[in-house]
Formats: sequence, structure tokens, C-alpha cells
Amino acid sequence: MLSRLADALAPAVGHLTVTADGPELPPGSIVVANHTSLADPLVVLAALHRLGVRPVVMAAAGLWRVPVLGRVLARDGHIPVHRRDRRAAHALDEAADALRQGRPVLIYAEGGLPRRHDAAEAAPGTFRSGLSRLAHRTGAPMVPVGQAGARRISSGNVPKQLAGLFTAPLRRPGLHVHVGSPLQLTGHGAAYTERAHAAVTAAWRTAAAHLGEHARPAA
Repeated sequence: MLSRLADALAPAVGHLTVTADGPELPPGSIVVANHTSLADPLVVLAALHRLGVRPVVMAAAGLWRVPVLGRVLARDGHIPVHRRDRRAAHALDEAADALRQGRPVLIYAEGGLPRRHDAAEAAPGTFRSGLSRLAHRTGAPMVPVGQAGARRISSGNVPKQLAGLFTAPLRRPGLHVHVGSPLQLTGHGAAYTERAHAAVTAAWRTAAAHLGEHARPAA
């Protein structure tokens, strides 16, 4: 339901285009996307839905307290991540179970949003260790996803984000998602994380280029 809802809402906030390098995603893939805005999960889920992919999403546990959204997340089997909490390990257990069942899992390996107030694109930030630990446990293939344009919907401080969300239906900014080819990355720990980061960065550069954005280093 969450993926269908995202695909239905995306046209209201922007003009979304999608490209992909490879064939269909292998069952039980770890889908890794760059995280730039509160709006980009909507954009990425809508793009994946158009490709026939409906992932389990690992997301901040606070979202489960949002009325209506929390019930949808729980009913669809998405995975709450309790950061800096002893329950954080449970999220990896649930993700590993979903992957073994052949379900794709969407993870934001940066673990947070950039602290910038402008709407410009920038390369993905540093990845946290959860991605490599999940891949090492499961041996699942990794699919890099790059999105660009979500910061045009919502970015900056809270007033700017709210203003962006309210005006997006009038502005309908350009949005692009690029899905890279599935990769069976070797190694674990820092080596895996570095390769995964490079793959997502490459996908993001492709997405940014479709919008005429100039790549710049991470903030």
C-alpha cells in the first residue's frame, strides 16, 4: 500500500522520470538509495513501484508514531530503526528475515539527512556500518539507487521544508531516479561500504545529470 500511495502522490509534487541500467531486481536484494530530503522516500518508492518493485523499508522508528502513516508502515511489514538504542539490532534481524524470504529491502545507509539549507544536489554522505553487516549476514545482492530533485520539494530548516511541501504542487519540480545494475559485492566492513558508496554515488550522478544538476562533493 505504501508504494502504491507514493506512486499516486508523486505526480502532485513534481515531474518524476525513471531510468534503470539492469534487468529486474534479483529476489531478496538490498536496495540502497541516497538520502537528501524528507521527500525522497516518496520519490524513490514511486520510482521503484513503476519498475514493479515494492520493497520493505527500513526507516526511523519515530515515523511509526505518526497517525495513519504509522498504521500503514506496521501493516505493510516495514522495519522501524531505533537509532542509538539497544533495539537497533532488531532492525537488522528483521531485514535479514525479509531478504531470506525473497523480499527487497530499501535502506538509507547514510542514516540521516544533510545539514544544508540550500536545495542543491550533493554527493551521498558517509555510509554507516549497518549496510555492510546486513550484506555480510545474508550474502544478498546490492542494488544502487540514485535520486535527484527531492531537495527541490523539501529542504532546509523546518519552516522552509513546510513551505516547500505546500508549494511543490504549484512548482512541480523535476525529479529523477536512476536504478543501477544489481551488484554482488565482495568483502565486508569498510571495503564493502566503500564499494557500495561508490555505486550509489554513480547512480546519483546519473540522476543529477538527467536534471542538468552539477555534481558537487558531499557537505
